[in-house]
Amino acid sequence: MAPQRILITGCNRGIGLELVCQLLQQPSPPVQIFATCRDPDSPQNQKLNDLAAQNPGVVVIKLEATNSQSIQEARKEVEKHLNGAGLNVLVNNAGIMTGSSLESANADDMLNVYNTNVVGPLLITRAFLPFLKKAAEENPGKPLSCGKSALINVSTLLGSIEKTPETFTPYPVLSYRCSKAALNMLTRCQSEGYKKDGILCTALHPGWVQTDLGGPHAHLTVDQSVKGIIKVLDKLSEKHAGILVNWEGDIVPW
Repeated sequence: MAPQRILITGCNRGIGLELVCQLLQQPSPPVQIFATCRDPDSPQNQKLNDLAAQNPGVVVIKLEATNSQSIQEARKEVEKHLNGAGLNVLVNNAGIMTGSSLESANADDMLNVYNTNVVGPLLITRAFLPFLKKAAEENPGKPLSCGKSALINVSTLLGSIEKTPETFTPYPVLSYRCSKAALNMLTRCQSEGYKKDGILCTALHPGWVQTDLGGPHAHLTVDQSVKGIIKVLDKLSEKHAGILVNWEGDIVPW
């Protein structure tokens, strides 16, 4: 079931920007797409701003995932545009990756990546939780789905502890792996905690994608990944609560 109102973080480029583009192309696009980025006025965000100018349903929101004040200001801005309605889907997509290894990782690197990839999604979700709850209340008869109320944390296969022996070489990216393993645990805890509120919580592996983060040698184009993600979002149900699924809808072990 397609969401009527969706908020996506990290929309200035890559997967976030492509999600906005492809959602607009759907037969029944969302009524409102809240596309967040750190600095809406940056030249880097021209394409996103152009989309918003051409589509009244797209609202560009300033949000820095590591800044509590920025999160609260974004919350207030979204609340104005929702005008009493609920938020069906929150996609915590913004994230960073550094080239850290067992030898090079240091405290600053570990804490910086963890702050963006784990603490950010935690604080953002907490800020927008009332709107997710509102969407669930608006659809009391619907089963858990993105058409009702859902939290999607964008994770990665590299955060799978079980799959580490298969994926460790040649990409150790230690701080990134550890942060996404923590994000997976956060997703599982959120699933347990928000189940009573009618909110579906799922972690999503978008594949190895040709973005600034994934690099040019990745297996998937952004277009391929996002086409898969949108299909998966449409099919998510209670059986996907508290687990990690990939862009093709397959379960990835923790």
